[in-house]
Amino acid sequence: MHEPLGVRTARADRWRDTGCVATEKGERRRAALVAAAADLLRTGGFEAVRHRAVAEKAGLPLASTTYYFASLDDLVTAATERTCRDELAEVRAGLEALPADAPPAAFAELVLDQLLGPESRSSGLEAVLLRYERLVGSGRRPYLAPLMRATRADFDALLAALLARAGHQLDVPALHRLVAVVDGTVVNSLIEADPDPRAAARAALLAELTT
Repeated sequence: MHEPLGVRTARADRWRDTGCVATEKGERRRAALVAAAADLLRTGGFEAVRHRAVAEKAGLPLASTTYYFASLDDLVTAATERTCRDELAEVRAGLEALPADAPPAAFAELVLDQLLGPESRSSGLEAVLLRYERLVGSGRRPYLAPLMRATRADFDALLAALLARAGHQLDVPALHRLVAVVDGTVVNSLIEADPDPRAAARAALLAELTT
């Protein structure tokens, strides 16, 4: 039986007002749900993010998903934000770990990590399919538009920093053209069921950077 919205809202209000201990516990539970949802999103796409699946993966009661999130859209939004931030953090950590004399190829691989997803290094076609399905799927969910616009600035800044370290200073229009070329190459590879779309993307990227 569904709990009336007013009851759920009042309970959430009480939870927020119960003090530091309850808030810390609640934040831990909410963070666990977001982490579980983000993992499902990265490995299974939007269709994998369901209340029951998220609760089971987080090891929490099913009711916790509706307690901490007003709707499935809210949960998907939180998962998408966490996924975007995690992927950028992984690439940023890779950039910081590169030595000053790293070869251009090392920077190129990090650029590919950012554009195709870090999983594309080892999981090949399936990982790239999942990532691009997620990107296209975001466009089918208008409630994600503000988040995707907000994270684009961080995406562009990190990509520009990567390319600058490799000796390529690109302004925003040039950066977007580069991304468009790589994305177009990847989409064409996916249409043709190329088993290694990352290799095609690498060739397109290097060709653009050497012209």
